[in-house]
Amino acid sequence: MNILVVDDNKSVRENISKLLTSVGYTITTAVNGLDGFEKAQKESFHLYIIDHLMPLMNGANLTKNLKQTPFCASTPVLFMTTQNKQSVESLPEFTLFNDVITKPLNETKFMSTVKCLLGNVRTKIAL
Repeated sequence: MNILVVDDNKSVRENISKLLTSVGYTITTAVNGLDGFEKAQKESFHLYIIDHLMPLMNGANLTKNLKQTPFCASTPVLFMTTQNKQSVESLPEFTLFNDVITKPLNETKFMSTVKCLLGNVRTKIAL
């Protein structure tokens, strides 16, 4: 399974990459929303893990752009934020996120959420 991790914080990108590669996922990283959007247009992914607040293009705008791109639109989005969930729920793009997780990440909850979202992708592929 191919996952795109978009976060402007290098240590977050590295920690998530290490976690996910340790269980066999293939990871591509992007340093901001614009970088992530460019990479998503060049390669196919099974999951996008997107940070909320980033320079050049924030996570909400990136998600909106991905969902308007036909070959990216059905890929699930795990949205990460340092803000509380209530503030994320008030975003107009909230309905575009498949799940929201807060930082700092709880590794067990994070891995469970990733597996769940990718399990839904596998089910769709099998159909």
